[in-house]
Amino acid sequence: MAPNGKDPKKTTQFSHTNHDEILAVFNRYARHEHLGQRYMTPTEFLQDYLGYLKGDNIDPTTLNILGSLVDLNKNHRITIDEFTNFESLLVASDSLYRLAFQLFDRRGQGFITFDDFQYVISATKQFKEFPFNFDSDFVRMHFGEKRQRQITYKEFTQILLDFIDEQTIQTFCKLDNTNLGYISLKNFEIILKELRQYQLSEFISTHLQDIVKLSSSATLPNQISYPYFTAFLQLLSNIESMRKIYLAVCEKKARTFSSSTITKEEFLTEAQHFPHTTPLQIDILFAITNQLHQNSVGKEVKSEYIEFNDFDTISAKEHLLPYRLRSEIVDEHYKIEHQTIVMKIFESGYRFGLGSIAGAVGATAVYPIDLVKTRMQNQRTTSIVGERLYRNSIDCFKKVIRHEGVFGLYRGLIPQLVGVAPEKAIKLTVNDFVRDRLTLADGTIPLWAEIMAGGLAGASQVTFTNPLEIVKIRLQVAGEIQSVRRPAASEVVRELGIRGLYKGARACFLRDIPFSAIYFPAYAHMKKRFANEHGYNDPKSLFFSGLLAGIPAAGLCTPADVVKTRLQVQARKGQTKYNGLTDAFKKIYIEEGWTAFWKGAGARMLRSSPQFGVTLLTYELLQRSFNVDFQGRKLEGSKNVDQAQYSPKSRASIILSSNPDHVGGFHLAQATFEGIETRFGLAFPKYKNPASNEPSPSVPSLTKLLGVTSQVNT
Repeated sequence: MAPNGKDPKKTTQFSHTNHDEILAVFNRYARHEHLGQRYMTPTEFLQDYLGYLKGDNIDPTTLNILGSLVDLNKNHRITIDEFTNFESLLVASDSLYRLAFQLFDRRGQGFITFDDFQYVISATKQFKEFPFNFDSDFVRMHFGEKRQRQITYKEFTQILLDFIDEQTIQTFCKLDNTNLGYISLKNFEIILKELRQYQLSEFISTHLQDIVKLSSSATLPNQISYPYFTAFLQLLSNIESMRKIYLAVCEKKARTFSSSTITKEEFLTEAQHFPHTTPLQIDILFAITNQLHQNSVGKEVKSEYIEFNDFDTISAKEHLLPYRLRSEIVDEHYKIEHQTIVMKIFESGYRFGLGSIAGAVGATAVYPIDLVKTRMQNQRTTSIVGERLYRNSIDCFKKVIRHEGVFGLYRGLIPQLVGVAPEKAIKLTVNDFVRDRLTLADGTIPLWAEIMAGGLAGASQVTFTNPLEIVKIRLQVAGEIQSVRRPAASEVVRELGIRGLYKGARACFLRDIPFSAIYFPAYAHMKKRFANEHGYNDPKSLFFSGLLAGIPAAGLCTPADVVKTRLQVQARKGQTKYNGLTDAFKKIYIEEGWTAFWKGAGARMLRSSPQFGVTLLTYELLQRSFNVDFQGRKLEGSKNVDQAQYSPKSRASIILSSNPDHVGGFHLAQATFEGIETRFGLAFPKYKNPASNEPSPSVPSLTKLLGVTSQVNT
């Protein structure tokens, strides 16, 4: 029986695939039949299907323990129900604990007995080196004096963590030969590397003796006291808490624009607000960073300080391990999948509002460039006397100021703002909405999906914005002839009528769909490129991402923009008139050549690139500032640095199976299995003869056992 069998409050689960797909895969590997029901053996499941435990020299106890994870009925027959249940277990939000529980629940009863606990613990590599005392107070308190208590799943989760500390303390006591509360530095090193290796970074492991000399105040040389011993272990377990203390100090210093380097005194002051953090732990922490800084500069460092990057070096990077990242992705995906319709509507409305503000800010910032671009594109190269008003974009800019004043650069701005606010809002909202729907469970999105999201965003805006844009263009070119009265926006609308307001709409589609299909994917990839090592985008990186993404999008779509402008501008006397999209393309080419299609390309790129840079910067900063949670997907690169473990760069390191038969949750099996050792320290021997076949002690045994590349020291 699964752990949920005795637990009334079931874990929220979801499957990455449908039952028919799982059934088809199961039938390919289930080669046996019993009473009309197909099944596979635990060994076949591990070796043939998952690809683990290859070879004939596998330790039988290890094979039995791992096989029992999926063999819930303990009859050595894995049925389709057990196969499906295990797939669901792998995508449960608490899958790591559930998986560990099933390791110990050897009889499939939904609870754990003392015999189960003793059997599994005795099979670990750690037990063989440091036998655990099963007659200790720890066992009596958890299993009762007569060891008859049955441990439920919830109780087991606490016992498992308590056991790690108990095992370490017992080992200290056994190595304390004098009973004075001291062990040798050598034995201290053995305990760390054998029992707490998964919490030990490569730097601390290499420089342990130097770190101890800097931080230990023991009167006996090369001796480790019990208080120092426990403080060191607690520090290794609470590196992330230390990181939060650092960030809390930084947040306070940021208001005064002080350095991000934190002194020991500043750190101690802030640490008082964090329980279970002692000055001794901080002494050890700064001894580690002091040694780190000495190694960096090659000489002794007198001042004690800490920087954010130090945490990446001194931590075992447990926060970057696949099972932690997998759990975050599963939780986020579940939250998004179960987002209510009301929340989706509110989220879209919220994004629409922020997009409107961002669009207005971006349009105002670059409107003079847009006006110059429009006038340059409307300028014909035919031989009509007086037709060629501007030699180039700079000449156009100067003449507008000379003849129409500075405010002439903003002619038509009001209709532009009326149109651009909803235009950008629609575009940003639709792009975000479609991207959210097409994002995969692991937090990634295929390139085709990015292009589709951008294309749909571009198409959605045209119906609404085409009338507003044609009015804007008519007003922008109205100042070119001084003798003609400049019309108001309302007069232009009356003159055009409903059909006239959609003149050039096909050209708009031809321009805006490719533009958005190029721009938004390029922007997303630029964001990742400019993000820092933790996947975080600061305002500068956001602006340059939007700026650079706009260059190819604006430049490549210039021909469509030229045709659209010609169709929407009212032809004056003597100018060629165009009857639709195809006719405009032909006549422009015949009369002016290919170069005419690239008129205003420079001004267009100069306008669109900074406009979208400012717009996207404003949009993302507004979302970060308000930080309203609609239970949807967060913008990439918007999370704070203390959440760096969930960044896109970190997620890229998740180990997913490449076997096409590893459907649904089975893609996550490697990451989850790795967590059994890296989180709980449960390592099992792989071979019957460990002397000749075991992997290097520096590599987690279960990680190698399951064929997963270790990331502990990456």
